Amino acid sequence: NLTAVTEFVLLGFPTQGTMGFLHPLLFSLVYLCALLGNGLIILITTLDRHLHTPMYFFLRILSFSDLCFISATVPKSIANSLRHSGSISFPGCVLQVFMVIISIVTELHLLTAMSLDRYAAICHPLHYEVIMSRDRCVQLTAVSWLAGGLHAVMHTAGTFSLSYCGSNVVHQFFCDVPQLMAISCSENLINELAPILTSVVTDSFCFIFIIISYVHIFSAVRKIPSTEGKAKAYSTCLPHLLVVVLFISTGFFDYLKPTSRTPSMSDLVISMFYTVVPPTFNPIIYSLRNQAMKSAVGRLMKGRLTKM
Repeated sequence: NLTAVTEFVLLGFPTQGTMGFLHPLLFSLVYLCALLGNGLIILITTLDRHLHTPMYFFLRILSFSDLCFISATVPKSIANSLRHSGSISFPGCVLQVFMVIISIVTELHLLTAMSLDRYAAICHPLHYEVIMSRDRCVQLTAVSWLAGGLHAVMHTAGTFSLSYCGSNVVHQFFCDVPQLMAISCSENLINELAPILTSVVTDSFCFIFIIISYVHIFSAVRKIPSTEGKAKAYSTCLPHLLVVVLFISTGFFDYLKPTSRTPSMSDLVISMFYTVVPPTFNPIIYSLRNQAMKSAVGRLMKGRLTKM
């Protein structure tokens, strides 16, 4: 009976021995890096008027989404490890599923919008301001969060409409939909399979759109006469494409592979590649080789950041 389930047990990383010490330490460092990196991007792109362009507008929203994403899973995992306990309340698990799904779907749609921005900037520079107007950027952002919210509601409702009458042990460091389905005793999983199929179709369209955009982008870049211009275009586009491929491929693999009731370290590693790695490394990937961001950081450090 679903009402009899009051908590789940997250059987993630070991809480004893060397791993019991390393896990909270590493996760704490990763979480701190994610907070500082994404927080800095949000601060700089908000305060510096030189960065009030569509690319940095989407980057700011992506950083906020990343903060929501990693905050939904890592702090709870750290707390459980320190307490040598894996328990999470039923409402807490519901909230975690909702936050993870809304963050995943929103981030994918934002990455799609960012690919449109790069396509417009490189392939149609003369019409860039018309294609990526402020209203268009706001609309794309709103659609991203709306899509994330709708998918989150569908997945959360579908997952927790299943019956959990047997084991309540989730072989993951957070409440992951595939692992929750694996421990369900419901014979009819259509309530959650339908949202997963919907997400796969939607995400596939986003991925195809991104690939088509980059085919046109790289075709245009090859026609740029100067080596410096090509290098600048590649340095802007390749990091974005790397993030997209890593994020989508690991997420697809986790949700589409057969689930098992037995714990697997590979499941934990794969899930980290789309829940922990992107929010932590996105600020580095998008900012480390970005001269405009470096200049803005320099102005911030010198106390000469341009006010809005």
